[in-house]
Amino acid sequence: MTTVNAYAAASPGARLEPFTYELGPLGDHDVDIAVESCGICHSDLSMLNNEWGMTQYPFVPGHEIIGTVKAAGAHVSNLKPGDRVGVGWHAGYCMTCPCCMSGDHNLCGNATGVIVGHHGGFADTVRAQAASAIKLPTNLNPKTAGPLLCGGITVFNPFVQFDVSPTASVAVIGIGGLGHMALKFAKAWGCEVTAFTSSDSKKQEAMEFGAHDTINSRDPAALEKNAFRFDMIISTVNVPLDWNAYVGTLKPKGRLHVVGAVLEPLGVVAFPLIAGQKAISGSPVGSPATIATMLDFAARHGIEPKTEHFAMQNVNDAMDHLREGKARYRIVLDRK
Repeated sequence: MTTVNAYAAASPGARLEPFTYELGPLGDHDVDIAVESCGICHSDLSMLNNEWGMTQYPFVPGHEIIGTVKAAGAHVSNLKPGDRVGVGWHAGYCMTCPCCMSGDHNLCGNATGVIVGHHGGFADTVRAQAASAIKLPTNLNPKTAGPLLCGGITVFNPFVQFDVSPTASVAVIGIGGLGHMALKFAKAWGCEVTAFTSSDSKKQEAMEFGAHDTINSRDPAALEKNAFRFDMIISTVNVPLDWNAYVGTLKPKGRLHVVGAVLEPLGVVAFPLIAGQKAISGSPVGSPATIATMLDFAARHGIEPKTEHFAMQNVNDAMDHLREGKARYRIVLDRK
């Protein structure tokens, strides 16, 4: 039996307190991972507060995990003890459904979430199916790689799924934890990159992250001026906007792609979609193969999230920092 030392909340919104639990026997297809660091995603805060109605308590957050394999099941052939790996939103997949069999593991209806009915990475050890533990490239900085495993793959996945051309004009709404990585990926992909932001203070940073241009998202005239400009817009925000105005900035056959969890209906008028053959879509995190591709891409192009670091034992200070909107732009908890 392995004893895990973690930080858990006993109820919605509660402070995280030291928590220990026992792992059962290691499954044949599983690995135990010694956690080195774990990013904090806004989804951790949403789950902590049970905003999505599926949190189980005691709740151990954390799904942007970097660590080393310390034990591997009898049938694990792709990893061995000592390998440095990353684990994101999923801890495992059914491996038999049409989605898994087609390579779309991230769409598996029976996938196990790292923090959904499972204890996450605010701990010294995490157990996961070997298929969901992705080996890190040796030239990728492990100290900042954690946020790539959820936030990064969330904004990288659309480029792969929709075969975005390197000559495309791509815009990003919201220059925060997700958006700043989207700018970096779009620039490295070769695209013309525009940042929609309502913050004057973020305009210069957006250019440093890879934007060639910025547009004030609070200025209706600025949106109208950029009508029929973009092949794809990636929205990373979780607040309602004038979506019709953004649809108006799309070229014919353009796409508004939503990765920010807006809880309100989008309320888009149909006729501009029909007339311009435009699309509105969404996507979750990526499959293991796409995550591996993203990590290789990030390593090749020197892409790192902009991170702030807290010691794991200061987890409540880190969560408060996120809760208060002070993160610039992703928070990482370090165990060592």
